Amino acid sequence: MADPSSYRPSPGQIPDSPGVYKFRDEHRRVIYVGKAKNLRQRVANYFQDLAGLHPRTRSMVTTAASVEWTVVSTEVEALQLEYTWIKEFDPRFNVKYRDDKSYPYLAVTLNEEFPRVQVMRGAKKKGVRYFGPYGHAWAIRETVDLMLRVFPVRTCSAGVFKNAARTGRPCLLGYIDKCSAPCVGRVTPEEHRELAEDFCDFMAGRTGTYIRRLEKDMTQAAEEMEYERAARLRDDAGALKRAMEKSAVVLADATDADLIAVAEDELEAALQIFHVRGGRVRGQRGWVTDKVEAVDTAGLVEHALQQLYGEERGDAVPKEVLVPALPEDTEAVSQWLAERRGSQVSLRIPQRGDKKDLMATVQRNAQQALGLHKTKRASDLTTRSRALEEIAEALGLDTAPLRIECYDISHLQGDDVVASMVVFEDGLARKSEYRRFQIKGFEGQDDVRSMHEVIGRRFKRYLQEKERTGEWEQAPSVTDPAAPAATGLAGPAATGPVPAPALPAASPADEIDPREDDGRPKRFAYPPQLVVVDGGQPQVAAAQRALDELGIDDIAVCGLAKRLEEVWLPDDDDPVVLPRSSEGLYLLQRVRDEAHRFAITYQRAKRAKRIRSSPLDDVAGLGETRKQALIKHFGSVKKLRQATIEEICEVPGIGRRTAESVAAALASAAPAAPAVNTATGEIMEEDDGGTS
Repeated sequence: MADPSSYRPSPGQIPDSPGVYKFRDEHRRVIYVGKAKNLRQRVANYFQDLAGLHPRTRSMVTTAASVEWTVVSTEVEALQLEYTWIKEFDPRFNVKYRDDKSYPYLAVTLNEEFPRVQVMRGAKKKGVRYFGPYGHAWAIRETVDLMLRVFPVRTCSAGVFKNAARTGRPCLLGYIDKCSAPCVGRVTPEEHRELAEDFCDFMAGRTGTYIRRLEKDMTQAAEEMEYERAARLRDDAGALKRAMEKSAVVLADATDADLIAVAEDELEAALQIFHVRGGRVRGQRGWVTDKVEAVDTAGLVEHALQQLYGEERGDAVPKEVLVPALPEDTEAVSQWLAERRGSQVSLRIPQRGDKKDLMATVQRNAQQALGLHKTKRASDLTTRSRALEEIAEALGLDTAPLRIECYDISHLQGDDVVASMVVFEDGLARKSEYRRFQIKGFEGQDDVRSMHEVIGRRFKRYLQEKERTGEWEQAPSVTDPAAPAATGLAGPAATGPVPAPALPAASPADEIDPREDDGRPKRFAYPPQLVVVDGGQPQVAAAQRALDELGIDDIAVCGLAKRLEEVWLPDDDDPVVLPRSSEGLYLLQRVRDEAHRFAITYQRAKRAKRIRSSPLDDVAGLGETRKQALIKHFGSVKKLRQATIEEICEVPGIGRRTAESVAAALASAAPAAPAVNTATGEIMEEDDGGTS
């Protein structure tokens, strides 16, 4: 635990201007980002008597080792910079909302020649019109199915569209009049785009115009005794009305607004957002967050506004935002929203009428979401905690292994040997920490030697990071019996000379990043409490030997053998057998299987890249365009190898010197073994492309 007074800046150092400040820990990781109208006053608040601080603030300042700040000219700039840094550094003590990517949108791809209506998730793309978000994808599909009667816009994928255009036959929707079939030329691109824009107008809330037009056309058709057409128009109008009924009218004045409600307790908070467009609820979403910083309702609302609108522009930011509590600096937040929208945005608390009643509905949804989340998480946390405790008990660990790293070796008959490292923290996969390795110390198949190399490289990098931050200093010599052992990282027992470990030379990928520390999480900077290897006694012994050679004795090692799911420990002749129903065994299996999946995915990618390689890749100055021109001209590398230099020179863009280089490269490269179709056993002739 750090003493905040050890890094407290003197009052004269801190400016009294608006700005953003960052707290960093002893590893230079950014752990908290905040903004202030007056940096001097705000930062000084963190260095008062610890007893007077909120427990979460006290935890943050005692974890931190330094504080720094950046001055900006306005409070709006401070708000934007705070949002940018929180996204960039992912500080552990800042509020972060979860589940914001899981909601589907109805999207219209206006950036394509023939716009397509589809369900989309994730980051928004330029040139695509979005409606929603919706609670479920099936709700979008039901709405679209009703509207395609009136607006028969394309909904098929690019592959289906191209196939229909090639064959001259539309898909089923084209035959039942739920698609205008632009793929076969039933409508022009301009007519189809007009349909897509009408679809967007209707979804945006301009519904009355289309329904009145349909009813007028229906009456006219009936008067002209075109009863079939009148019936079709009647059904179309009914379909649009049913689509409208799916989003009930909640505000009679056709308001465009977002309503945000918060339900919270001491530890967590749930937010619910209703998106109202044209007086109707067009979408809903919910977020949950841990209250890792001392934050009130107003602060939660401000963080929500940043996350909701930080990447949005134009109409995606509504004219009105209704909240349960106003942010501390309402004027700056309102100005920031207005800049993103391009016009004035009203940020306020509803006081009476329909908007206050709707806010109460949103609040009830937030309360229900918080209760449901707590029910699920309690069960989940209990299971994970039990699993970690069972592992600690079975392996004889002093504490539960909150960070587990698992390693697996993958290859194909000794070729393309690779390794994977996956990380689980608190029983959950942390994919941003996953790493991949190429085996470089030797050629061929040797899983034990490969495991020794990978563990050595990984923890050699860890010690380099520790040395760089000054947390650990290399002992003068491991052959010196009097050399003191580093705390928590004791070297081999000092009973005599110990040979230096023969670790592989550091490759460029293993070297320390020469750039200055910027607060982002560093590769290999955190040690695990438990290393799991995929394998039995030999692999475990190799991993333990690598740690011993580096002088690391505070990290536990075990192996999980696939055959009987036995857990092996170093220097033990008999495995530890966990019950088949054990949560601890289930967690170890998940970790091992994830490492295997990650390793084999990398190994297959490397193999595919190698198979696609060509002798032409080694010809200096021969780019991809001219390689493709050669293959296209001759048909295959095999036929190109048989060509003369004069014949190669006939290819446009290929001069005599290049032709001589190509001929020499192909002559020196031995033809590859014939490819075999594994499904049929057929030997495939080399007549179709760029491998040899």
